[in-house]
Amino acid sequence: MSIPPHNQQVATIFRSMADRLAAQRANPYRVRAYRKAADTIEALEEDVADAAARKTLEDIEGVGKDLAEKIEEFLKTGTIQSYEALRTPLPDAVRAWTQFPGLSESLVAYLYTRLCITTLTDLERLVRSHMLRTVPGFSGSEEKLLEAITASQQQPSITKRGEAP
Repeated sequence: MSIPPHNQQVATIFRSMADRLAAQRANPYRVRAYRKAADTIEALEEDVADAAARKTLEDIEGVGKDLAEKIEEFLKTGTIQSYEALRTPLPDAVRAWTQFPGLSESLVAYLYTRLCITTLTDLERLVRSHMLRTVPGFSGSEEKLLEAITASQQQPSITKRGEAP
């Protein structure tokens, strides 16, 4: 038995969304919902396009209104807008923050996507407010991080790129 092509495509997108959301430390229940829906859709013998045509997507286990709308969007457009937004990579200047002490790639992604920390100035303000220490995953010293931010801001070539678009 082969998996219907639409089912495979939707399941792949949902798994990718789950992985990207997990990296951004999104709500674990949301991550789990995408993974469960991907598994269920992949196991279906019927093409999700047929279920969509009959308006029965929400009858599929693990597929609620939100995921049904995403499946319909995929069937109409060939993509899912929220998936494309998740695929947008971090700006190079923001990705460079992973070189600062105590900042991992997943933590930087979380700061950028969830907390809207988009510039070195924003990051410095967050550290100085002592709120960064409340964010799970921060493992460094605030003082060392502030020193690294200040040193980076004083380098002209990095300062220009230090601001995310």
